[in-house]
Amino acid sequence: MPAMAFPKRESEPLNIQLLVDSIPALIHTSRPDGYLDYFNKPWLEYLGATLEQVRGWNWTAFIHPEDLDGIVGKWRACLATGEIFEYETRVRRADGKYRWMFHRKVPLRDERGNIVNWYGSSLDIEERKTAEELLRQNAQALQRSEFYLGEGQRLGHMGSWAFDPDGFYYWSPELFRIHGLDPASKPPSLQEYLDGLHPQDRESMADLIKGMLVKASPFDAIKRIVRPDGEVRYIRCVGVPVVENECLKKYVGSAIDVTEHELLTQELRRREEYLTEAQRLSHTGSFGWRPDTGELVWSDETYRIFEYDHSVEATIDSLVQRVHPQDRTEFQKVADGASRGAADFEHTYRLLLPNGRVKHVHAIAHALQDASGHREFVGAVTDITEQRQAEAVIRQQEAEFRRVLDTIPALVWSALPDGSNTYVNKRFVEYTGSSPEQTAGSGWQALIHPDDLERHTGKWMEAVATGKPLENEVRSRRSDGQYRWQLDRGVPLRDEDGNIVKWYGVTTDIEDRKRAEGKIREQEAELRQILDLAPQIIAVYGPNRQRIYANRVMLDYIGLSLEEWQRSASQNIGVHPDDNERIDVLFDRAVARASADELELRLRQREGSYRWFLASFSPLRDEKGQITRWHVTATDIDDRKQAEDRLRRENIALREEIDKTSMFEEIVGASSALRTVLSRISKVAPSDSTVLITGETGTGKELVARAIHRRSNRSSRAFVSVNCAAIPRDLIASELFGHERGAFTGATQQRVGRFELASGGTIFLDEVGDLPAETQIALLRVLQEHEFERVGGIRRIHVDVRVIAATNRDLPAAISAGTFRSDLFYRLNVFPIEIPALRKRKDDVPLLVEYFIDRYARKAGKRITTVDKETLRLLESYPWPGNIRELQNVIERSVIVCETENFSVDESWLSQQPSKEKTESQLYLSEKVTAQEREIIESALRDSQGRVFGPSGAAAKLGIARSTLESKIRSLKINKNRFRATPGT
Repeated sequence: MPAMAFPKRESEPLNIQLLVDSIPALIHTSRPDGYLDYFNKPWLEYLGATLEQVRGWNWTAFIHPEDLDGIVGKWRACLATGEIFEYETRVRRADGKYRWMFHRKVPLRDERGNIVNWYGSSLDIEERKTAEELLRQNAQALQRSEFYLGEGQRLGHMGSWAFDPDGFYYWSPELFRIHGLDPASKPPSLQEYLDGLHPQDRESMADLIKGMLVKASPFDAIKRIVRPDGEVRYIRCVGVPVVENECLKKYVGSAIDVTEHELLTQELRRREEYLTEAQRLSHTGSFGWRPDTGELVWSDETYRIFEYDHSVEATIDSLVQRVHPQDRTEFQKVADGASRGAADFEHTYRLLLPNGRVKHVHAIAHALQDASGHREFVGAVTDITEQRQAEAVIRQQEAEFRRVLDTIPALVWSALPDGSNTYVNKRFVEYTGSSPEQTAGSGWQALIHPDDLERHTGKWMEAVATGKPLENEVRSRRSDGQYRWQLDRGVPLRDEDGNIVKWYGVTTDIEDRKRAEGKIREQEAELRQILDLAPQIIAVYGPNRQRIYANRVMLDYIGLSLEEWQRSASQNIGVHPDDNERIDVLFDRAVARASADELELRLRQREGSYRWFLASFSPLRDEKGQITRWHVTATDIDDRKQAEDRLRRENIALREEIDKTSMFEEIVGASSALRTVLSRISKVAPSDSTVLITGETGTGKELVARAIHRRSNRSSRAFVSVNCAAIPRDLIASELFGHERGAFTGATQQRVGRFELASGGTIFLDEVGDLPAETQIALLRVLQEHEFERVGGIRRIHVDVRVIAATNRDLPAAISAGTFRSDLFYRLNVFPIEIPALRKRKDDVPLLVEYFIDRYARKAGKRITTVDKETLRLLESYPWPGNIRELQNVIERSVIVCETENFSVDESWLSQQPSKEKTESQLYLSEKVTAQEREIIESALRDSQGRVFGPSGAAAKLGIARSTLESKIRSLKINKNRFRATPGT
């Protein structure tokens, strides 16, 4: 290339151009407007061009087309801004090849900062660009490898790790994801790693890691991890050691999530166990057999069936050895057929075992062919010994059953699903005189009475079509030609799908029953006629009061037909409104007790008037004791009720008359002391207040109690009297409150107590001062809460009862002695009434004498008109310590011995000892007995050192019950603790 002329400048020496042309650099200059005006010689040689070919903007012809716009744009931008120009582009060399060049231009400015010139240089960077491209390609390849590795680990659920004695220093992202952790976090510490394992695997993995650090050896382990969300995963961890200079540097390895594989393996194991257990339970083993090689494979159950040990190799010879000699020929035929190409086989044969036992087995197999064309039979063998034995038993039972069917006194038959007869037993043949062949199919129709044939055949065909059981009464011909009534019953036998496979039936002779039914119908008609003509209302109800029957008398009385009565919506037809509730209560009570009951009620006649009837309810039970009917009879008692009303009115008038003649109920007398008592009775009777009656024995306390009851609002209810002193202490609670069955020895059934019997009425507790302490507490509860529990029971029973108590004891003195509770006394002593002794009401003695003489004379059938004056004087002067009871006894005794119309009393019958002295002597005796009793009990307690019960206790020494002794200790206020031995003495 010719050298270009470098423009001379007067101020520049000539050797500058030589210098620029000789340096190994590509130098060029440009004007401020971007016009390139100079390229040095190395540049022109590099391009293989002259200065004119590259001057100005011609240089762009040597730029790679793909880089031209970029470099031009960049150059124009730098010209506009004055920034240093730097750009890489490909330039065509003289040999036509493009090489990468780095271009740099720097502006030259004058003192005012204006650009006067640009100086530039270019540097061949092809090798650097080639190296950069190679480096970029390598980086891309590395990125692809990392991506493929990461993606492969993600898809394969496999992560990688590195571990040294200090712990994990690398986990792949997938390993973080496997553990449910953030890939951006750092690998866990050893303890954090162990904490993330399943508790049951934690210890074994810790031991494994310790062993790895001690002995550098590869390992392969499966563990369970617990993710932060609680999910458990199975992880297989494989690691190898990296050893340098016989020193362990680190472990590297992989971890793969094998949860699905592990669960599938566990499921396969379970299924294998299920299959093995199913084979064992069903006595069915499996086998595989290759006829071409003779290879035979048995399952565990097959070994058990043939009773071979697993150590014995399964072969055709070992199999044949077990086959029963009599079945070997047939067995060999089956085996030969399978060897010659049979697709499958099924065979039943016997095994003869070494101990002489015989087994029955059933084998079935199917041939499979692999890709190489080899055939293998896969099959099952079942121990059917029990089945064969059961079949033998069934055959024997079937024969026995046929013998039974032929001998039982019943006509038995069977039919196909279409209704055609297939079997009749021997009894059927003998009864009808027709052979099984004659009755087969529809031949049995010839035995049916012509008048019944169409009806019976229609019912039979309907049963066959619907599958419903057959039950029909029909006349059929007996062997002697006589037609007799038969009950024909048939039921279908169905398979597991519900399809009928057979009909079985029994025909029963009911001729005698039909005749009996006819007789019963005649008797029933006659009975209905009797009931309709009976002068009583009669009705029959179901167990729930549903109306069934009413006789003609009842229907005529209420003016309804039987159908109208049965359909009526009224519960109690014709019953007086005031009696509706009572009849409902009575009926409910009768149903609850399942016993007969009766009630007086009013029924309306058809014209609207009411009459009184006595209705009796009687239950009718079936063989199980269940009520099936209620029979109700109602007798007209209207005339009797009217007579009773008249009698009641007359009685009231008579009572009023008696009251006027100084008799209060049965209380006779007119003395001022008695009138005071009667006045108090009249005042307290209408209330429900508790009354305490006191007075000496024989003064008539119970008469006063009855008078209070009769004049109270409870007079129509029960008056129950209880003598508390006459009942043993151990039974008083049961007597008052009742007991449950089994509450104590002898309590064989439930018993209702006196309080329950008196509910709604009055209970009279005579001699209440003699109640034991424990019963006093129970009585106090009844008075306070109006409820109690039976002995041995837990259910609380509420009662509405008025309590009237009486006693001849000094209760305040008993309270002081500790034998009577003060709180009970205050509860009883709401309204006290003291009955005066007879000696304080001498004015009443003549009236009482007259009353008792009249009473006992009429009873004895004697006529006594007068009373001896001396006798009357004697009776009036006598103090009567026994009070009215003593007077009553003396009068009764005198009436018995009296033989005239004049009444007299033997003076010797009257004791002359003053009552006060008797009382004092009685009190003295009582105190003496109490003191002696206290002394005996204290002596026994002293000997037993304060012990009450036990073999050496005071109760055993005295020969009395422990509870009795405890009661006496409390009543006598004895401190048993002072007799106990002091420790150390």
